[in-house]
Amino acid sequence: MAMLQNQGDPPRLKRKAYEKELRKLQARLCLLQDWVKRKGSRIVIVFEGRDAAGKGGVIKAITERVSPRIFRVVALPAPSDREKSQMYMQRYIPHLPAAGEIVIFDRSWYNRAGVEHVMGFCTKEQHERFLELCPIVEKFITEADGGIQLIKIWLEVSDREQKRRFEARINDPLRQWKLSPMDLPSRSKWFEYSRARDMMLKATDTKAAPWYVLPSDDKRRARLNCIRHILDAIPHKEVPRQRVKLPKREMDNAYDDQAVLKKRRFVRAVY
Repeated sequence: MAMLQNQGDPPRLKRKAYEKELRKLQARLCLLQDWVKRKGSRIVIVFEGRDAAGKGGVIKAITERVSPRIFRVVALPAPSDREKSQMYMQRYIPHLPAAGEIVIFDRSWYNRAGVEHVMGFCTKEQHERFLELCPIVEKFITEADGGIQLIKIWLEVSDREQKRRFEARINDPLRQWKLSPMDLPSRSKWFEYSRARDMMLKATDTKAAPWYVLPSDDKRRARLNCIRHILDAIPHKEVPRQRVKLPKREMDNAYDDQAVLKKRRFVRAVY
């Protein structure tokens, strides 16, 4: 079934054009990771946004062709009782990058500005205190010795498109696992989340760590625009690579290494 579009929206990007451009951008991400490793850069990319805005798809497009040792994804579960007793930002600090790493936060410390505030998991005072202190902490992170470059991206999906995506998840058994206990209330509390977003952006969109809004009704365009933004945001150059030459097999100790396997158990060839 064709997806509905708002009048005036550009046509949704066709799969063939998307995949062609994605391959080019992913090749550039591979060059970026070589540069980050060579220079010892430390990068943090924070992804936030409404439920069903497409954060997972964007992160997958970024990471599927690069090394997980350099592009590291952090998606923390709900805090334990011990973590609840810590300073709020404390559980995130150990996940910050060392030299030569790019850490992607799939949700982050901004949980307190969004779901925790809207769903009543923190007090009004805790929410206000977070908005007050967060810019100070981020300024320290970016300006400390060997500072971290912090890229913050907010994915914004329209009411109409979010509704369509939730309905698709409900009706598709392959996607029902994506419906968390927090997802459905985000539909009924649309405007509460909008106000929380507005307060967050007003308090934490700073020169040291600015927010960038990424419209994501068209998932393919959003993924391409996001990767392009990251590539443009991180100054880098191509690192020369040594030409790879495949070595020949040494035959001094040659034997029939496949015959030995015939006595072993094999996976049943169903397909």
